[in-house]
Amino acid sequence: MAPHARVRAPELIGKGGWLNTGGTALTLADLRGRIVILDFWTFCCVNCLHVLDELRELEEKHRDTVVIIGVHSPKFVHEAEHQAVVDAVERYEVHHPVLDDPELATWKQYAVRAWPTLVVIDPEGYVVAQHAGEGHAHALEQLVGELEAEHAAKGTLRRGDGPYVAPEPVATDLRFPGKAVLLPGGTFLVSDSTRHQLVELAADGESVVRRVGSGERGFGPDGFSEPQGLALLPDGTVAVADTVNHALRAYDPATGAVTTLAGTGRQWMQGRPTSGPALDVDLSSPWDVAWFADRLWIAMAGVHQLWTYDPATGTVEVAAGTTNEGLVDGPAPEAWFAQPSGLAATEDRLWVADSETSALRYVERDGEGFAVRTAVGTGLFDFGHRDGEAGQALFQHPLGVTALPDGSVAVSDTYNHALRRYDPATDEVTTLATDLREPSDAVLVGDDIVVVESARHRLTRLRLPEEAVRVESVAHRTQRAATDVAPGRLRLDVVFQAPTGQKLDTRYGPSTRLLVSSTPPELLAEGSGTGTDLGRDLVLADGVTEGVLHVSAMAASCDDDPENEYPACHMHQQDWGVPVRVVPGGADRLPLVLAGLDA
Repeated sequence: MAPHARVRAPELIGKGGWLNTGGTALTLADLRGRIVILDFWTFCCVNCLHVLDELRELEEKHRDTVVIIGVHSPKFVHEAEHQAVVDAVERYEVHHPVLDDPELATWKQYAVRAWPTLVVIDPEGYVVAQHAGEGHAHALEQLVGELEAEHAAKGTLRRGDGPYVAPEPVATDLRFPGKAVLLPGGTFLVSDSTRHQLVELAADGESVVRRVGSGERGFGPDGFSEPQGLALLPDGTVAVADTVNHALRAYDPATGAVTTLAGTGRQWMQGRPTSGPALDVDLSSPWDVAWFADRLWIAMAGVHQLWTYDPATGTVEVAAGTTNEGLVDGPAPEAWFAQPSGLAATEDRLWVADSETSALRYVERDGEGFAVRTAVGTGLFDFGHRDGEAGQALFQHPLGVTALPDGSVAVSDTYNHALRRYDPATDEVTTLATDLREPSDAVLVGDDIVVVESARHRLTRLRLPEEAVRVESVAHRTQRAATDVAPGRLRLDVVFQAPTGQKLDTRYGPSTRLLVSSTPPELLAEGSGTGTDLGRDLVLADGVTEGVLHVSAMAASCDDDPENEYPACHMHQQDWGVPVRVVPGGADRLPLVLAGLDA
């Protein structure tokens, strides 16, 4: 194994305390002799959820030598609430200890710059690797095997049970429901996400009529994995966004049959097909679905795009978005989204809850194609609860949107625990209801609206109010500290070291890509755009004193074994949003670690 700098791992600290340890506070001394993987995550981040799933197999296979520690590092204000972290740990079935770090203390100690980031600590307490983004499971497996062999030989490896203590289960009819749809007979179909089922409730929204699915993660006729969005199709079946199976399923209420419409069960990664026969094309965390313009639209949260499924041809294709994360309007193929998570169709618009930009967007016809517009929202780092004119209104990570009869839309403003309303006729935002708990969807039923209160595990029926609720305005920005950089030239280096046993894949040209932009755009005088080198000289413009650098990096590596005729290839990718402050004496180099350790 290549030598690493001997960097002692900083202690794990966080004011929120520890979860999944039975009340015990852990220290690095307690973990000495074990291989520790720190997973810096936040529960709003779909890439973090992908990493949780990537780690499950590693966690089970090496349970007696590896301890995974989740370090919850919030982006949104709501994510700093301890109970919200407790809920998220249960919701996403996190089966390892989690440190709740609401003030980003451990994040700062480890100089982390992005969600998700993985840090590997060897049995002697030294940092030996860092990986940003997703797609590193193969590299971690290789490294863990090397560390096990090395430290078993040295006598510094300690095997045995880890510190994980499972919390007591709670009995409720629903557990973190995601979305709902009203069936023609007046009952509700609800995606019971944490229990991996669909649940049909009677018209009262409470009594269970039937459950669909085994209740265990699976991809067969009776299996789902954290299902979310639901939409009635013209043939009477219900399309299901089977999120963690990366698939689109169909449920027939008449027969109870579940079939697969699209997806392979594998997560889509860069370089794979984005169109073709639906059952042959990978998807990535489909979060919601809606019937619009004679086809089914899919909020593909995992790649920041909208896709469509055409039942007439049995094909899927990208309809909007570039896979870059952000808020950019324009022709649909050029637009940027950030985890689109809620859809609602009217005759002439497809409304989109774009969660990571805390925005309400919409798609409309534009000549022969479609265009994307923004009704409310400014970007990745501004959020809050502010009513009024749409240009200055704020949401906080909305997950759902519902079309109302008067042409307005109700927004499930999830992290504000509120139901909001946007009216295109007045271009204003108001608040319809507060004191909800993580509302993630809503269904119109006559003069009522039935809200999915995800963190209260129930449907809540409200009468649509004629007047708005008065709420004190609050505005927030992400709490991450800005990086002080010097005026003028700034060297950007994305650090990537191919994992042991792999090499960069250059068979078909450059195997790396770097995309740089900024908010505001005027921050960069030079250096924005796309290139293949992972290093670039940026020039910061005179007169702009702060902003955010948006960096997206990708690297492809393949197994380096001359005896293997068909080596496996692996994609490593990550997006960073780095707040910067331009000050004399600031840094003239910005290193971002994709994989490896920065010198």
